[in-house]
Amino acid sequence: MNGGGWIDYLSVRELRGPIVVVSGINGVGWDEFVTITLADGAVRHGQVLEVDRDVAVIQVLEGTAAMSASGTLVQFSGESLRIPVGEGWLGRVCNGRGEAIDGGPPVSGVHRATVSGDPLNPVRRDPPADPVHTGISVIDALTTLVRGQKLPVFSLPGLPHLRLACQIAAQATVGGEPFCVVFAGIGLTHADASYARDVLDERSAAGELVLLLNTADDPVIERMLTPRLALTIAEHLAFDGGRHVLVVMTDMTSYADAMREVSAARGEIPARRAYPGYLYSDLASLYERCGRVKGRPGSVTIVPVLTMPGGDITHPVPDLTGYITEGQIIFSAEMHARGVYPPVDALSSLSRLMRNGAGAGRTRDDHLPLAEQLLAALARARQVRELAELIGPEALSRTDRRYLDFDDAFARELVNQRPDEARELNSTLDKAWRVIRRLPESELVMLPTKLLAAHPDQRTVADPDAG
Repeated sequence: MNGGGWIDYLSVRELRGPIVVVSGINGVGWDEFVTITLADGAVRHGQVLEVDRDVAVIQVLEGTAAMSASGTLVQFSGESLRIPVGEGWLGRVCNGRGEAIDGGPPVSGVHRATVSGDPLNPVRRDPPADPVHTGISVIDALTTLVRGQKLPVFSLPGLPHLRLACQIAAQATVGGEPFCVVFAGIGLTHADASYARDVLDERSAAGELVLLLNTADDPVIERMLTPRLALTIAEHLAFDGGRHVLVVMTDMTSYADAMREVSAARGEIPARRAYPGYLYSDLASLYERCGRVKGRPGSVTIVPVLTMPGGDITHPVPDLTGYITEGQIIFSAEMHARGVYPPVDALSSLSRLMRNGAGAGRTRDDHLPLAEQLLAALARARQVRELAELIGPEALSRTDRRYLDFDDAFARELVNQRPDEARELNSTLDKAWRVIRRLPESELVMLPTKLLAAHPDQRTVADPDAG
């Protein structure tokens, strides 16, 4: 015993990848924070993954490179890993372990919180409500993000998911209420980490952003810690600080791959695609930390971004994420090939809580019926495009050709926008009206007559013979 609750052991039995096995222990519990002192005086840190009688399995955050079983001192703290929380994180840039990399002092705070987080009693939850405006038309119009929601982005390798994640983090707002963003980059290349810092510099300088950057050459264990740090910071800023907090985490596939690597080092029996059998519950322990709490003004909203290996949506990471979350935004290789950014497949994308955050009193009265009509028209346009490939566009009816014109206008005028362009919601919905009005009024059966009268076809007004 070394005072203050710390327990010291020198009996390191085995080093296995990022894992240290210590034997002869007593009174050590799961998830305890550990300090490891090497023979040369260097200090590393870890967490207890498993305890079996007198043996503890520890994951080392900095990895076990250059470590030796002899002369290594392992100190158990008697408590879980805790970090300072509070407004001191705002405006800071840190690595995946929460250590400052912006040249400033270590982050400090009056309170400390466990990184693993405490379960939120379902009885205390308020349902998600009211929108988070991302400034991105295809999201705000058709898959509205709601405060307290978890809405993932499913991308394909090589598509600009990091660009979209940074754009959302840079320009999201909640209409004048206290708001901030926590951005967690997981397994990024140094070029991607530099890009994120550049794009988010303005919001960081304004004290509205916490930036955590874990790079691909950092120890694998750090990737498992980064999203938990981000959510711990966000929970305090939201539920104690009264802010609406948006947490953007990219790339969650890198997080899951780190889990797989650690699981293999522990010798666990693998499940599907060699991922551990507890992948679902582990992802749920992260995603379910979002929400709103009764009697408190803040909220935590999560946008996890992940790549689908091989474009396979049935891969365990997107598959399980889809079960836990409330919808998905799916990227399209075909839209990317057409030069559209962001390359979102609107028909495959869905926000199950959109009705909680859009419509009368929240966005605009015409928002929901307009979104429904756009999606219905897109489905018809896709059928027409497939038909045109079989019989040729010349054989299509005039109405069918109008659907193809609508489909092109939807991608070119509504979805496509610059990565640095933040569109107001009114501007987005007005663009949507101009796009849908390319169809004959007889096709707009999901829009009430009073809305059609309030948004006439401007081309027809200008030229009675148009169309």
